[in-house]
Amino acid sequence: MLIAISPAKRLNWDTVNVPTTEPRLQDQADILAGHARQLSLGDLKSLMGLSDDLAKLNRDRFRDMADGTDRRPAAWAFAGDTYQGLEMPTLDEAAQAFADDHLRILSGLYGVLRPRDGIEAYRLEMGSKLKTRRGKSLYDFWGDRLSQVLNDDAAAAGTHVLLNCASQEYFGAVDAKALNLQVITPRFLDEKNGQAKVISFHAKRARGAMARFVCEHRITDPAALMDFDTAGYAYAPDLSEPDAPAFFRSEAAAQAA
Repeated sequence: MLIAISPAKRLNWDTVNVPTTEPRLQDQADILAGHARQLSLGDLKSLMGLSDDLAKLNRDRFRDMADGTDRRPAAWAFAGDTYQGLEMPTLDEAAQAFADDHLRILSGLYGVLRPRDGIEAYRLEMGSKLKTRRGKSLYDFWGDRLSQVLNDDAAAAGTHVLLNCASQEYFGAVDAKALNLQVITPRFLDEKNGQAKVISFHAKRARGAMARFVCEHRITDPAALMDFDTAGYAYAPDLSEPDAPAFFRSEAAAQAA
């Protein structure tokens, strides 16, 4: 199966000994970076709700993208909660090779990334209202391009299943009508005050852990997803729906994890 995850705002820019590949939609990323370079500090601050310091940092990042010389492999460079669950650098070679063919990162700037695709330091959330000739948002800009890439990658991997471990913000940019795949979207619930709730911090890390689980075990059959038990989560059939398996963790299991 193909796996989709979100990127992260936080980056790890340490040098790693991992060869990079060229993002397939680099030409589109260049167009977006060009639009972003034309924005004033105030525009950048408003576009992404940034502080003055972060607006300056990202203005400089977009400016420096013009030379394309400082890149890191995407799955090693992103460092948010999902990537703490994924822990890409600690996967063995066989699992990383599986990820090369089956793991995809949805990106506001780059569209769809493979794990080793070289990215430059950036921040451009998919929900950003960046105006281009294609419309008023990145959803308008990407149109059905993301679906086309995912369809092609799934065909190359010999699968018709997409495991959606991305956030709603990012997977919302995938044109559902153009996507020719069965989409499975797992839900991760934690016990809180006696009720099962989605807690964002934990759910993000669990989505990364699910992606890792698939790569480690080279899973191709969706039924095998029900064996996921990382960090105390367990499949919860009573909370599940078709194509939306639920995984529940009690307070005791969370404390023991």
